[in-house]
Amino acid sequence: MQINNAIVFVTGAGRGLGTHFVAHLLKQGAAKVYAGARDTGRVNAEWVTDERVQLVPLDVTDPASVAAAAEIAADATILINNAGTLSFGGALDGAIEDYRLDLETNLFGVLNTSRAFTPRLIANAPAAIVNVASILAFAPARNMTGYSISKAAAHEYGQALRAELQGSGVQVSVAYPAQIDTEMLSGVDMDKASPASVAERILAGVVAGERDVYPDDASASLAVLYAENPWSLERVFLRTGE
Repeated sequence: MQINNAIVFVTGAGRGLGTHFVAHLLKQGAAKVYAGARDTGRVNAEWVTDERVQLVPLDVTDPASVAAAAEIAADATILINNAGTLSFGGALDGAIEDYRLDLETNLFGVLNTSRAFTPRLIANAPAAIVNVASILAFAPARNMTGYSISKAAAHEYGQALRAELQGSGVQVSVAYPAQIDTEMLSGVDMDKASPASVAERILAGVVAGERDVYPDDASASLAVLYAENPWSLERVFLRTGE
């Protein structure tokens, strides 16, 4: 799948990793980028004045909003499911409402957009769907249980989507970044990857046809650890010990 001359729809484009996806898509020669955001009036990225960008109001948890966006972007050849939420809380003390919010956005939001865009992507093939999951899909972080669960569910959905679209001309790639230096993790003191670098590496993985993309050094090393012994990754995140 090539980025040059592609027509791309990015969800959650108004901030964080999404803004860097749009910037790199334009840099790599995308013919058009639909930038989906809840409040298009608040998007202040440098690329808003680029004639190749069209801002599209989008709430991925609202099927009517998603359907309208898919109609606007009927010519899309790549869908990047980037929109996400992160609620803090543990297995016993996390608010149920926060769990629901993460699931509605990180799982059902991806499901909503994928279902709405897939017929158009098949018609416009070769095409691609790119889902941004998390390395926490494989083991939960202690204080991000709801988020981890939602990303684990999104991981499974990505696998199911890939299987169903096999032979359709639509490539499905799932990215599993670790910590990214965005507003979402602004209050968390840890080493974080540059969002610009993560966006660039995810797009490189899509171009290379990779099914699973580990777009930063931390996620790449943790993926190796998980492949060797899944329990070891749980110990890293939860510090459960032997």
